[in-house]
Amino acid sequence: MNVIGVLTSGGDAPGMNAAIRAVVRTAKYYDMKVMGVRKGYEGLVHGDIFEMTARDVSDIMHQGGTILQTARSLEFKQIEGVRRAISTARYFGIEGIVVIGGDGSLKGARDLCTEGMPTVGIPGTIDNDIPYTEYTIGFDTAVNTAKEAVDKIRDTATSHERCNIIKVMGRSSGNIALNVGIATGAEAILIPEREIDFTRDILGPINAGKKRNKKHYIIILAEGVQDSDGLEKQIESETGIETRTTILGYVQRGGSPTVVDRVYASQMGSYAVELLKDGTGNRIIGVDKNRVFDIDIYEGLDMPRIIREDLIELSKILSI
Repeated sequence: MNVIGVLTSGGDAPGMNAAIRAVVRTAKYYDMKVMGVRKGYEGLVHGDIFEMTARDVSDIMHQGGTILQTARSLEFKQIEGVRRAISTARYFGIEGIVVIGGDGSLKGARDLCTEGMPTVGIPGTIDNDIPYTEYTIGFDTAVNTAKEAVDKIRDTATSHERCNIIKVMGRSSGNIALNVGIATGAEAILIPEREIDFTRDILGPINAGKKRNKKHYIIILAEGVQDSDGLEKQIESETGIETRTTILGYVQRGGSPTVVDRVYASQMGSYAVELLKDGTGNRIIGVDKNRVFDIDIYEGLDMPRIIREDLIELSKILSI
């Protein structure tokens, strides 16, 4: 291939810019042309496309978000929209596409493959919930951002002898909550993958802490589990401990990416170009035991989502 496109889609994630940079610079190394697509599949459908140079990706690796921007595209969800996107891509001379994004974005990449456009997907989502890979771009930065916030909240929780509920992102995935909870020594970690027993999972650890004269209590709540206001009132009612909620929200999606995210993103972006250079599409890239690999896009996206059972068990052991 001589001309490839690159786009970011869905929710932004720290490290996407490092992946874009790697795509552009690796392609230039092989004398390939890169066409940047603004605003994801919406830009691909409507031709918001431009040629990218090495200069376009200078000094972007440290930036959060995505310089190509991202947007939802209702039109692309229809088969006619997918075909229009491919027609537009071909008008600009694009022979293959790199898609960086989460579950929905990678399913869009699969649709491009099905309709005949060679495509390579790169997992970019802070939720780390793509089934075939143990790591997605943005996860490390997000959990470190949340960890820093919880550490600061603990200081004031200790001063006032409070229980603090910290709601983190993750509507259908508890990976952020689970990792942040373990890293911050939370009394309870509430995730959508597990049914919550209030007496066992929340009151038990809090009462155990009270017996040890503990001065603060931290509850990590994934946003997809339950209403934090109701939980706050229930804890206060049952324990008499003043309880406050902090919702971290989109702060977890921003910020300068960590070294881990920059390196994995760079590896994945370069790997994607290597595949397309040799005419290989219909693949998605992942990480397994710190090694970057590729797998058939249909096979990878059909795998079931899993949660780390060993980390769930560890969180229970450490919360006593």
